[in-house]
Amino acid sequence: MRHTVRLHGVIVGHSDLEQVDPAVGRAWGEFRPGLGYDLVQPVFLLFSQAVARDGSRTDQALLERYHRSRDALHLELQDDRGQNIRTSAIHIADYSGESGGPAPQLDVLISDEDYWARRTDRA
Repeated sequence: MRHTVRLHGVIVGHSDLEQVDPAVGRAWGEFRPGLGYDLVQPVFLLFSQAVARDGSRTDQALLERYHRSRDALHLELQDDRGQNIRTSAIHIADYSGESGGPAPQLDVLISDEDYWARRTDRA
């Protein structure tokens, strides 16, 4: 199922959120940037500066700045029918600044029980 991330109506990108863990309300998958990704990418690159991809280091000050900046974006997640999905966090892991870094990944905490019921019905 295709999901769309939006910033005040502007499409930031898409993901099928191929992986799910309904028990914790988490879904994640490959992220395909849209034209609006340039508007938010600096925030998500801040995370990659704060947390090493291999987890070997974390800069707490940068990480706190990332969380404040990410939360201020008020990103929205929509399903393939254009319905908003209630979330508690939307994160894009973007290590594209690193040589050989992986493709960006969308990771979402979904607090919308109706979403999980619909997703289970489609499986």
